[in-house]
Amino acid sequence: MRHHQNLQQPLISGFNAGSTAQEVINGIDLSGKTVIITGGYAGIGLETTKTLVSAGATVIAPARDIEKAGKNLAGIDNVEIEPLDLMSPESINSFAEKFMASGKELHVLINNAGIMWVPLRRDSRGIESQLATNYLGAFHLTAKLWPALKKTNGARVINVSSYGHQMSPFDFDDPNFEYREYQTLLGYGQSKTACNLFAVALDHRAKEFNVRAYSLHPGSVHGTDLGREEPIELFKQIGTHDENGMIKPEVEARLKTIPQGAATTVWCAISPLLDNIGGVYCEDCDIAEIDHRQIEHRFDDPSTIRGVQPYSIDQENAERLWKLSEEMTGIQFNVE
Repeated sequence: MRHHQNLQQPLISGFNAGSTAQEVINGIDLSGKTVIITGGYAGIGLETTKTLVSAGATVIAPARDIEKAGKNLAGIDNVEIEPLDLMSPESINSFAEKFMASGKELHVLINNAGIMWVPLRRDSRGIESQLATNYLGAFHLTAKLWPALKKTNGARVINVSSYGHQMSPFDFDDPNFEYREYQTLLGYGQSKTACNLFAVALDHRAKEFNVRAYSLHPGSVHGTDLGREEPIELFKQIGTHDENGMIKPEVEARLKTIPQGAATTVWCAISPLLDNIGGVYCEDCDIAEIDHRQIEHRFDDPSTIRGVQPYSIDQENAERLWKLSEEMTGIQFNVE
């Protein structure tokens, strides 16, 4: 844990919460690079796709909704759409097998797809849907694509996490809400804590092959469809929405735009400042500060929604989760 606490401090990157993805990538040439972005056809994922393509990368955007992906990505060059449902192990295997058969190197894998605010749902294995989609699907996919990452020599794996990790540590005793009452934000929180821990454990194993891993909080972003099932009553309670269910103008004015929301993902993908650093949680285009409860968080002021909880970058928790993830998925992820 001490190792990660030493690394987990801002670098003064030159960028900030207001930086856009295009500003971050200015001057970077990604010609000949292949990037996979799950959910790369909507919200900040779509902006990430556009930004990386603009720098010369070829982007593969695996999609659960092929029709929506085709519509949103129409007219963008060097983008390939492939079917992928992160709730389906068979779908993950099919996508990965097709990519591996292509013989391509994989320079960047961005585990961006995610769901939030959903009622209790389970996949065919009985795994809670937010855990299955936001984390275990990414673990499974990364494992299957590992040989392509390894042979690239300099690849990066990026987990789009969230400040929401602060809502819950990972519950090793009952990850699937079989014995405790289901609360959607606890499910979301533990899935994002898992994304952070995955970056810690993967980076620990992969750095000897020159593959680095990161997790990140995009910021509080206006205009994504992540909250399509969100309960408005909750937002009224925390003070971000008025009695009519409309977001307050003063709150909306402080939210990031989608180009700002994609900036930290892009920074993690390309920043030379991270060449010799991995396993860290980033935000606002920099490494985040550890939150030892010294940061006052106010949901009506998105700039205070920051920091990383120590439990979500803890090496022991990360190793324990890796082992559990192999058991839950039936995938032996041997980084060798």
